[in-house]
Amino acid sequence: MRLATVVGTVVSTLKDPSLDDHKLLLIRPIDRQGKFKGPASVAVDSVGAGIGERVFYVANKEGSYPWYPDLVSSDCSIIGIIDPQNFNKAVE
Repeated sequence: MRLATVVGTVVSTLKDPSLDDHKLLLIRPIDRQGKFKGPASVAVDSVGAGIGERVFYVANKEGSYPWYPDLVSSDCSIIGIIDPQNFNKAVE
């Protein structure tokens, strides 16, 4: 699992049919201190995250695992929201 902050939403007029009922969000990786590290990515939201929230995400092949047994075309998925009051405890 990796850490990121949700920085925006993604609107798509045409996408793979397996993503039709799923929200796409723009996330940017962060380090353990909450500072940005690296470029933004598009992730499929599996937990109902919103802009500004810190989240856990998985990438590459594991990005499709949160949707099993459905086949969703994803190589990056948000799998958890970090409680802002417990951010430091969550990353220890």
